[in-house]
This record gives sequence, C-alpha cells and structure tokens, in this order.
Amino acid sequence: MSDNKVTTYLIYAIGEIALVVLGILIAVSIDDWNKDRQDRMAERELLEQLSREFKSNLDQLDEKILVRNNMINASIKLLSYCDNPSIIKIDSMPSLLATTVNAPTFDPIINDLISAGKLNLLSNSQLKERLSSWTSDVVQVKEDEQSWRKILTEQYTPFLVKYTSLRSILNKFWELEDVRIVLLDKDNQIDFQLNESQNPVDFKPLLLIEDFPDYLADCATWNKIANLQSETLRKRIVEILELIHEEII
Repeated sequence: MSDNKVTTYLIYAIGEIALVVLGILIAVSIDDWNKDRQDRMAERELLEQLSREFKSNLDQLDEKILVRNNMINASIKLLSYCDNPSIIKIDSMPSLLATTVNAPTFDPIINDLISAGKLNLLSNSQLKERLSSWTSDVVQVKEDEQSWRKILTEQYTPFLVKYTSLRSILNKFWELEDVRIVLLDKDNQIDFQLNESQNPVDFKPLLLIEDFPDYLADCATWNKIANLQSETLRKRIVEILELIHEEII
C-alpha cells in the first residue's frame, strides 16, 4: 500500500482490460467490414442478375404487345368488313382470321426474392418496394390474357370449325410474322405447312353470321385490356431497370 503497488496493479489491469476490449472492438469491426463487403458483393451480383432478367422480361413483353396490337387491328379490320361489305378484300381475310386465332401469353422470369430471403440484400428501399409488388403486377396481365384464351378455345375456335375452314386459317397462321416474333430463337427456320383445305373455302359468308362480330369484338377488347395492363407493367419494368442501374454504377 505504501509503495502504491495496488494503484500500479490497478492501472496495469485496466490497461490490460482496455487492450482486450480494444482488440475485441477491432475484431468486431473487421468482421462487420467483411460482412458488409460480402453483402455488397452479393447485392451487386443480385442486381446484375435482376438487370439481365428484367431486360429479358421487357423484350418479351414488347413482343407480346406487338402481337396483340396485330390481333386488335385484324379484328377491327374484319369488323369494318362486317359493317361495310362493299370494302371487303376477300384475299386478305385468311391472314386477318389467322391473326385473330393467336393467344400470346407473357411468361416472365420471376425471381422470388422474398421467399429466397434475398430481398434484404438490397439497400434501395424503393427498388425493394417495386420488386415486392412485381408478382402481383404480372398476375393482372395474365388474368386478362387467360380471359381471351378461354373464349378462343371454348367458343371462337369451335365457331370457326363450324362455319369455315380452320385448317386453311391455321395454314395461313404459320405464314405470319407473329409466329416468329414469339419464338425463343428468332432465326429458327420454320418449315411447317398444313396446306389449304381441298374443299373450296368462301370466307365472305362468315361476315354475315350474327355471332362473328361478337367474337371479333371479344378479341379486340380482351387484347386491348391486356395491352393496357401490359403498358403499365412495362413502365414498372423500366422503373425497376432504372433503379437497378442507379445502384450498379
């Protein structure tokens, strides 16, 4: 006590404790830095993956919008023939009808970040919000697509079988550029023919059948609704890509 040894020991002990605490703090800081670094690397990898996926989704969506616009235009053209027979161009009817029997569907890449637990890797809260609602946005488009597909398969196609030659229409369908648009390989050479029906086909009487304009109106309406939803979805995709780009650069 007289030699102040206790004080010396206390100072020494406090110094030792301080060094241990400092060492722990440094180690924790290094671990935190490494984890943050790994998280940022994982985030960038995820962002680059999302960028590729949503660019692919955008390209596919644009293709489906184009095909549906062609269907809408063909339906409206045929409706004009129904309303004004004097302007009918009989040679154009097989191609127009073939265009209306299409049923494009948007099948995007859906990266379920929430169930995979990856959404928390993203630091941009706005991007996380957009990605969280992505799946439900897609559902809206697909529901409208399915409405037309149901009418096509259950009503319109049987109607065409009954009153005209579906074989001739589908044969013309394989000649359309719309077929190539939706292919995964756009350079794929299509060598497929059903050939024309052996029985003479007169498409003009089809325009006089009472139900025909209704099916055309269905085709134009449901595909227009799907395209309106698709345009909204397209804006969402562009927003997501812009947010991703901001994070990557």
